[in-house]
This record gives sequence, C-alpha cells and structure tokens, in this order.
Amino acid sequence: MADTILVVDDEAAVRQVLAAYLERAGYRPVLARDGAEAASLFDTGRPDAVILDLMLPGLDGWELLRRWRAESAVPVLVLTARTEETDAIVGLRMGADDYVRKPFSPGEVVARMDALLRRARRPPEAATGPLVRGELRLESESRQAILAGQPVELTASEFDLLMALAAHPGRVFNREILLSFLRGESFAGYERTVDTHIKNLRRKLRDDPQRPRWIETVHGVGYRFVGPPA
Repeated sequence: MADTILVVDDEAAVRQVLAAYLERAGYRPVLARDGAEAASLFDTGRPDAVILDLMLPGLDGWELLRRWRAESAVPVLVLTARTEETDAIVGLRMGADDYVRKPFSPGEVVARMDALLRRARRPPEAATGPLVRGELRLESESRQAILAGQPVELTASEFDLLMALAAHPGRVFNREILLSFLRGESFAGYERTVDTHIKNLRRKLRDDPQRPRWIETVHGVGYRFVGPPA
C-alpha cells in the first residue's frame, strides 16, 4: 500500500504540483488548504508523513506542529516562504525533521520525503543490542532513548544523530558528515539543520553546552560525544 503524505499549503498551485510529483513517486497525497482541514485529516487519516507550510491562515503551521509532536513522531517536512532561516529553525526546534524554503524544486521535496521515510523505517542493526553510555541507553530495535531510566522523546532525525555520535565517543564529526547520517548524502546549504537538531538533543538530554556531559561543540569543526565510552 502506498504511503499517505498529508500536504498542507494554502496555495492551490503548490498543493497540485506537490500532489503530481508525489503520485509519480508512488505516494498517495492527501491535500489540506488550511490548518483546520489539516488537523481534521491528520486525526482521521493518520498519514505516514506530512509536508507542512508554516505560514497558514487561521490555525498556522507552528500550532499544528506543536499539537502533532505532543502525540506523534510522524516525519514532518516544513515549508517556509521567507528567505531567512528563522521560520525553518523555529520549526526544527519544535520537532520538524527537515525543511525546504520556497521557491523550491518539487523533485527535491520528494527526495527529502523519501529520505525521511527511509530513516523512520530503517531496520534495526543486526544483533547489535542496546548502546549504553553511562545513564544513556539507546535501543536500536525500538529506536528508543532512555536517560536515567526515563524515556526521552526524540524525532527520527534526533535519534539518528545521537546514535551516530554515541557510537563513536570522542570522534569529531563535521556537519556535512552528520547530514549524511540524516539523508544518506550531503545536501549543501542545510548544515544549520544539524545545529538545530543538536540544540534539541541537548535540551532533551538536559545537557549544558558550556559544561557538556554528552555532546561537545568543537568550534570550527562540528560535534563529538563526550559521555562515558561504556
């Protein structure tokens, strides 16, 4: 059965173009023209992923994202019309998995959606078992993070970044390499995405960047995991 992608945008032309490209890629698009319609379709249809315009009339994309993240880890790709990255960064901090700025290539949007769904459904590593770093436990099969016995709610992107870093304590990863863990290849110009996901991880792990317990910034290079090796 084809994956259902909820496309939320108040511009009819954008909805139609994305629907055509998604259908061509084998997806089943469901279209919403505003926040209220999107909320209803999400509740009744439970899509496999969402393409969400942040600038919606009435119930906007930020509020939809906040509601959905409170109950679901469904992959969300946000669209923003602004030339600066402010809206996209806010969206990522609220739990979006990736973003694309308008005007965009529909083919790129589909490629990013492919990557998000692959990552969300990535099969577990064969017989690797949990990765334990002190009080932090990462369950590869269930894709669950547990800190001091308490579950930590992570998006698929956040879990993949944390797993990549924690698997190699002390190793410095630059942003381009970390992007490859997220998408399987490097997308130039979106390295700020990594920074935002790292900020989210630090907040959820209660990690102080000035005195890091888990993730350390290596200025001018990238990040490394500084937690206990085993």
